[in-house]
Amino acid sequence: MLSPFVELRRQLHQIPEPGFQEFKTQQLLLEQLAKLPQDRLSIRTWRTGILVYIKGLNPSKRFGYRADMDGLPITEETTLPFPSQHPGYMHACGHDFHMSIGMGVVTHFTANPMQDDLVVLFQPAEEGPGGALPMLAAEELQDWMPDQMVALHIAPEYPVGTIAVRPEILFANTSELFIDLLGKGGHAAYPHQANDMIIAATQMVGQLQTIVSRNVNPLDSAVITIGKMEAGTKQNIIAEKARLEGTIRTLSAASMNKIKGRIEAVAAGIEASFECQVTIDWGSNYRQVYNDPALTVEFMDWLRGRDNVTLFECTEAMTGEDFGYFLEKIPGFMFWLGVDTPHGLHNAKLDPDERAIDVAIDTITAYLRYKSS
Repeated sequence: MLSPFVELRRQLHQIPEPGFQEFKTQQLLLEQLAKLPQDRLSIRTWRTGILVYIKGLNPSKRFGYRADMDGLPITEETTLPFPSQHPGYMHACGHDFHMSIGMGVVTHFTANPMQDDLVVLFQPAEEGPGGALPMLAAEELQDWMPDQMVALHIAPEYPVGTIAVRPEILFANTSELFIDLLGKGGHAAYPHQANDMIIAATQMVGQLQTIVSRNVNPLDSAVITIGKMEAGTKQNIIAEKARLEGTIRTLSAASMNKIKGRIEAVAAGIEASFECQVTIDWGSNYRQVYNDPALTVEFMDWLRGRDNVTLFECTEAMTGEDFGYFLEKIPGFMFWLGVDTPHGLHNAKLDPDERAIDVAIDTITAYLRYKSS
């Protein structure tokens, strides 16, 4: 018989929505919450997110679990019988899993309350523009603020039953990067009368790639990726405008600041060299995910005593996650959940193994009950 949380995941998978537009997602989750016993349950909404409070039997502290909600602008290419019904959008980062697991945690503790209180946060807009920071500041959360936070992220590369985690830095500092170049268009036959922004943009892309190799300590880690370039309208028209879109990832805040300074210097040089105007927009910036060392080591020791999971101490990843803002304010940790699929995160063919959902629910509920005992 299909687990109700696997069934919920399949429903959520069909309705991926962009950040702060998770209207159908929010409604489906609210309908599920309405079916649960309400005597210990309190529910608040914030924008398209949901805050769920479960009263403990004899509370002395408050734990928190966070699940992100939004989908990605990716056209799904799986062969699943329950594909996305929203053209051009897909749950390609496992947020359908994260929400289903969160609902499993809520369901468990409404029926079997632990000693302490629990807040489960269904957070919108993790993929952008970022929901964690404004949710932390929301009035709805202030009197429900947890004393400890836990979250997870699916990991395609690990088998089902594997939990990967490490103390201290798990995910990188991240920043979006949008660069617009404005020159002078013209006829392809008269390049001397124009300022070609395709040439300027390609030169800039090349120079950006020297920043990590020549300005960042080799013992540190950083990435600058330009994933999109737009320029030109026709083969015989010199492009007046160009746009670069990318991302920056670093394992230290100092390296992030240094890289941004170097990008600004490169932009000034491009402006002088090509007699153009360059503007930079840093977009959404996410804080590193820094796992509390003592809590994480305690969690790892606890996992070693469990029969249904395998612990793997992983290395840092250059992944970005706005859960880092929660951990900046509240002690806690995030871990990787193995879902065993050959297709990586943000891949149109991502097909995580649904058996991991019950593994995660069992692990989180048992850990929280252990901490509350």
